[in-house]
Amino acid sequence: MDANTVSGSRVQGTIDLGAYVDVGDQQALAIEEVDFIWTVGSSYSHQASGYLVGNGALGAQLTDLNPATLFVRADDNTLIASGAINIDDGNGIISTGTDFYPDNFGKLDQSRMVVNDNLYFVAGVNGSDVAGSHIDTTVRIKARIVKLSTKDWMAIAIQSTAADN
Repeated sequence: MDANTVSGSRVQGTIDLGAYVDVGDQQALAIEEVDFIWTVGSSYSHQASGYLVGNGALGAQLTDLNPATLFVRADDNTLIASGAINIDDGNGIISTGTDFYPDNFGKLDQSRMVVNDNLYFVAGVNGSDVAGSHIDTTVRIKARIVKLSTKDWMAIAIQSTAADN
């Protein structure tokens, strides 16, 4: 987010998975864990007073279909992970929001399987404007390439395609 980011604004980034997902070989990406990290300015500060000009929240989501710069609902099948932090600027306190993160999916059979060519990362600010610097939002993904059975690969692909319509 840049220095003029105001409350309610969102930014989006794309993560290319083309080198990891292969239709012919039924390769998918098994996402095991997702972390969100927020830092302020070139000093990479974690001080609450540097984030916003008042009380507010920062949020982030990772999806496997393009939501543009919108946040999706928690029951949306495209949502892989989400996180939020609340900032009490006056008291210098940062706390987790109502969303639990990091998202940890557990063992391989509990991982979130992705067969799409891209992941979409959306971050935003609510309740206050960004303070005099910029906020960097980073998503860290722990994943592995897996080979699925034809039946499993097709089921995930059909589900993803249906969610896109």
